[in-house]
Amino acid sequence: MAVPVIQQVRVGAYIMGKKLRGVEKYPLVLMLEPLFRCNLACPGCGKIDYEDDILNKRLSVEECLKAVDDCGAPIVSIPGGEPLIHKEIVQIVEGIVARKKFVYLCTNALLLEKNLSKFTPTPYLTFSVHLDGMEAHHDKAVAQPGTFKRAVSAIRKAKAMGFRVNVNCTLFDQMSATEAAEFFDFCTHDLGVEGITVSPGYAYERAPDQEHFLSRKKTKQLFRDVFKHEGAKKWRFSQSTLFLDFLAGNQSYKCTPWGNPTRNIFGWQKPCYLLNEGYADTFQELMDSVEWDKYGTGNYEKCADCMVHCGYEPTAVTDTVSHPLKALKVFLNGVNTEGEMAPEINLDNQRPAEFVFEGLVKTLSQKMAEKAEGEKAA
Repeated sequence: MAVPVIQQVRVGAYIMGKKLRGVEKYPLVLMLEPLFRCNLACPGCGKIDYEDDILNKRLSVEECLKAVDDCGAPIVSIPGGEPLIHKEIVQIVEGIVARKKFVYLCTNALLLEKNLSKFTPTPYLTFSVHLDGMEAHHDKAVAQPGTFKRAVSAIRKAKAMGFRVNVNCTLFDQMSATEAAEFFDFCTHDLGVEGITVSPGYAYERAPDQEHFLSRKKTKQLFRDVFKHEGAKKWRFSQSTLFLDFLAGNQSYKCTPWGNPTRNIFGWQKPCYLLNEGYADTFQELMDSVEWDKYGTGNYEKCADCMVHCGYEPTAVTDTVSHPLKALKVFLNGVNTEGEMAPEINLDNQRPAEFVFEGLVKTLSQKMAEKAEGEKAA
């Protein structure tokens, strides 16, 4: 099963609890980045473009678990950087599992096989392995030959040891619908993974490759073409059916930018995992200080083409809980691939993009250096 029943029940109960208490803005998934350092340098990634002094920083076990407690989200995703580089990643995962939170450890799997014996299989832990298509596509996407075979070998070993494994796939405009369908068949029927997480790539302003990100129009048509594939109903996705329906252009969802808050070495990232426009010292400060209405498609130029799961899956999940019969209809009938698409969000009134990355990183680096000097002097 793509998502364990216990996870479905607890997430549903968590959302209903928030609704009954009248809480409008609440997190669904904590994006916990304990480090930025990675053993790959993918051309479509905008998360590792930092100097060495920043790439060498790590969140401690205590800082990670405090973030989990402060946020309170039922699911914790651990991206990076590459989390398996962190020397205390096992203790971090064990601490989160002990709190009965559901952990998705996102990894390129190059270090996974030799580290599997350090972890214990449990429904609360899923290895989310990043694969961007079959071998030729994936190795090109990560700019390193041989990575697909190593990742696939690690997935098979993890499955044999009883671990839950998810495949995390980002689609760019180099992949055809037929190639994407072939890949989903491979993940479901050959690898036998519990689920697939799929999303169109976000156009990070710092990503080296700016030519192959999908527009919303291209994304919707690509997913309609993908879901027309004969075996589409048998694919196991770890996302809600309404999010998949949204990707195929059948839902007019607005972004829920507070749904997946991010904690990394600088603090709580404003406003979301994809955009980096400042930091809050605490989770509560993040929720209180961000002007959320200034973000999302239609509100901000940087969000114009975004259809990524971290912003729209929380919207889809909330819609699923509020309208279960609509979600059931899509689940039973499959994603609609014909007819008129849902109305697109108007971009006429979006505010222009602000480019603050350079100044932000310079300021944060200076603060970190001053803090280190202060601790050294004390």
